[in-house]
Amino acid sequence: MSHRASRLQLVLVLTLLLVLHFYLRPRLGSSRVSPDFLLIALMLFAMRSGPGAGALFGFGVGLISDALTPAQFGAGALAHTLVGYVAAWGRSVFFADNLLVNAAFVAAGLWLRDLVLLVASGTGAGTLLTELTLYSPLQALTTGLFSLFVLFAFREWFSIRLDA
Repeated sequence: MSHRASRLQLVLVLTLLLVLHFYLRPRLGSSRVSPDFLLIALMLFAMRSGPGAGALFGFGVGLISDALTPAQFGAGALAHTLVGYVAAWGRSVFFADNLLVNAAFVAAGLWLRDLVLLVASGTGAGTLLTELTLYSPLQALTTGLFSLFVLFAFREWFSIRLDA
């Protein structure tokens, strides 16, 4: 497959995730545990690009999320930029073509994003502990499971192996 076709396929999946984030996610119930489709898009992009591009894409995703929560403006941009950079760097350490590794990587990225976001926004110790031990793992689980679905559905496009 050509490099251009691969980019077009990635753009199509990222666009689908963007639409799902703003159309489906509000209808899934609590935003604390529903899948974060923007983070899945960030992780898919970052794991297939370099650290600079991953950080830049993360900054864009962070600005989009910060626009929705102006009280913490800047914390989301910082958190997503850091996650984009770390995800792009981490793909060289982990096997990025395995389905389960990708899903675990997305879940870990969400938890790291929540950690940076909560610390940068000045969250109190009690709330920080509750968020990081209860809500973040639940959202990481749902986001990781949905990323499994996305990666399985588009496995040919992303060259994902199904063996464990």
